[in-house]
Amino acid sequence: MYIDLPEKRYYGIGEVAKAFKVNASLIRFWEKEFDIIKPKKNAKGNRKFTPEDIKNLKFIYHLVKERGFTLEGAKTHLKEERKQSLEKFEIIEKLESIKAQLIKIKTQL
Repeated sequence: MYIDLPEKRYYGIGEVAKAFKVNASLIRFWEKEFDIIKPKKNAKGNRKFTPEDIKNLKFIYHLVKERGFTLEGAKTHLKEERKQSLEKFEIIEKLESIKAQLIKIKTQL
């Protein structure tokens, strides 16, 4: 899944949820379930996600929603085979961004 977010230091939970096309409650749930997601919280309790958090969320989304892992399966996969599967995921992500750019160029013609 190609996610088009502008380059920023921090992203609000609303724009993250909108980019992933899921509810904000799912993002909050994944934050509790997975240790690798650590958003910053301000005094009011609003969550601000860093680009590193977005990268981890993309990987979790890929495992759970696209590949069909259970939450427990995704947790164990992250612990055991993180490096190898992260490399594959980065390759897939690059190919999807290239595909999105080509489709964008095609529609402009």
